[in-house]
Amino acid sequence: MDKNTWIGFLLIAAIIVGFSMLNRPSKEELAERQRLQDSINVARMAEAEAQRISEEITASLTSTRNEPSPTESSEALEARIQAAYGNLAPAAQGEEKWITLENEHLRLTLTTYGGMIERAELKEYHASGDTINPLCLFRGDESELAFTLVTANNRIVQTSNLYFTPVESEVPGRAILRIPTTSEDAYIDFVYDMSDNYMVHLSIEPHNMQTELAQNVNSMDIHWRQLIPQQEQGRKFEERYAQLQYMLVGGDIEKLSESKDDTEKESARVRWIGYKDQFFSTVMIADDAFTGSVFRSMVQDKHSGYIKSYATQTSVPFDLSGKTPTGMRFYLGPNHYHTLKAYDEGVEKSERLYLNTLVPLGWKIVSWINTALVIPMFDLFTSWGLHIGIVILLMTIVIKLIILPFVFVSYKSSAKMKALKPQIDAINEKYPAEKMQERQTATMQLYQQAGVNPMSGCLPMLFQFPVLMAMFWFLPTAIELRGKSLWWANDLSTYDAVFQWGFNIPLLGDHLSLFCLLMTICNIGYTYITMQTQATDPNMKFMKYMMYAMPLMFLFIFNDYAAGLSYYYLVSLFFTILQTMIFRWTLNDEKMLAEIEANKKKKAGKTKSGFMQRLEQMQREQQKYAREQAKANMRR
Repeated sequence: MDKNTWIGFLLIAAIIVGFSMLNRPSKEELAERQRLQDSINVARMAEAEAQRISEEITASLTSTRNEPSPTESSEALEARIQAAYGNLAPAAQGEEKWITLENEHLRLTLTTYGGMIERAELKEYHASGDTINPLCLFRGDESELAFTLVTANNRIVQTSNLYFTPVESEVPGRAILRIPTTSEDAYIDFVYDMSDNYMVHLSIEPHNMQTELAQNVNSMDIHWRQLIPQQEQGRKFEERYAQLQYMLVGGDIEKLSESKDDTEKESARVRWIGYKDQFFSTVMIADDAFTGSVFRSMVQDKHSGYIKSYATQTSVPFDLSGKTPTGMRFYLGPNHYHTLKAYDEGVEKSERLYLNTLVPLGWKIVSWINTALVIPMFDLFTSWGLHIGIVILLMTIVIKLIILPFVFVSYKSSAKMKALKPQIDAINEKYPAEKMQERQTATMQLYQQAGVNPMSGCLPMLFQFPVLMAMFWFLPTAIELRGKSLWWANDLSTYDAVFQWGFNIPLLGDHLSLFCLLMTICNIGYTYITMQTQATDPNMKFMKYMMYAMPLMFLFIFNDYAAGLSYYYLVSLFFTILQTMIFRWTLNDEKMLAEIEANKKKKAGKTKSGFMQRLEQMQREQQKYAREQAKANMRR
């Protein structure tokens, strides 16, 4: 190698070494990286622990009926059962029977094998596409509830593996299932009572169990899992609202992820646990509180026929003496706002359940609009016995009338600015881009003289957007729309597919909803009318095309949404176009120019408003600062 080649290699090596030294992390950066890695490791360990616990929940619910093997004698079977179940051995074998309880809203099927609710049917509702059979929240192996008992010889027994003995009850709507023991006077009664609409009461009452169960036990573990079947036409939309929720003692509502598998370990006391679907829920409510809870939510395969799988491991107080029965309730019913809220009527604030939070009504301000305006208005119109399409139409008219004054002010301001466009163009020609401060000052003076407030165009959006969002949250979750038809839409709570092609198109799906399509066309028409009204800069044609792109985006966004929501937006846009046409007819350019000239004469010689004075003062200071900066640069 020649001298120049060696010098080149040395320079490259020096550059690499120097670059590495300059980019070497400091001690603080290395410590931060280590802290971040430690946090990741802790999170992974916590996730693994939660996964292990959730697997234990599922494993603990695996029922094993005690049946003899072909080579096992009856004596050997009895000995095995006695060793495994202790004083609860009489409940280890038996015959499964079913008991039906029902009221005007709910029909339950209880099984003596496990002493739990095996089937829950809602009489007033049907699954999507089924107008005959009542809707079934769960059946058979789709739900399992087990309580853990510890025998006197320290054997752990799950009630899901025991045969209960039915006991006759003289009270209508009540069933008693009993766990027998080796002593005739010792037993545990599971008392179910469904005299409270959709609420089922369960009281676990031990009798003389002090010598049959472990003496040091003062709580009872609960293992509860449930598969959530797909009840609606639109799986994608139903998944979005299916969620495991629970309320802490004190009122805070916690939620697991609705879009992915999620596990949560809760050390605080829990008042209720809700397994929620889009329109229906199964909620377990403690008379006292649940403690030491672990929750697991798992998304199911789209071909399985199920939306989610929920599992819970928790515990409740348990008094062996039976003086204080272990009580809890199960809400098995619709996510109907008033039905859920009724359970808090006449109840002290500290004891309220807030089950109405199972109905998603949006962010705080949006939820307030829904509860204060939208829901009362919806209830009023539906109480008149009107068709649901007429109800939504009337709600649209009322909302439009409420915000009409603000829309009129906005349109009038836009019309004035359009009429002033020649004068604004003249100001732009007089003051080039280099004199932006002077141009802005002259423009603001023109606006003040003409009585134009550029910010007035934001007023309608300020009032209209929260209402639009309130309807966006309310209509897809309003169970009153479920199963209600309008024209070609058989169910306003889901999409109204008029074209289906059997395969998935990214962003659009496998169908086309007609109400959504009509809403998009109407939105494009409204955009065209708006663009004709507003003054636009010819140098910004790209923004003009972007205004037309937004309505097309709504076609992809709302294609899977409830037809009732698209119908509301369609009607709302129709009235918006109608009122815009009326405004254009009443507020033409000649009238606007005449009003502008009148305002100029009226304000001529008057003292400027405090806002304008402060604005001009700020502009003068900015101009002064710019001149000083320019002089300083010249001196340099």
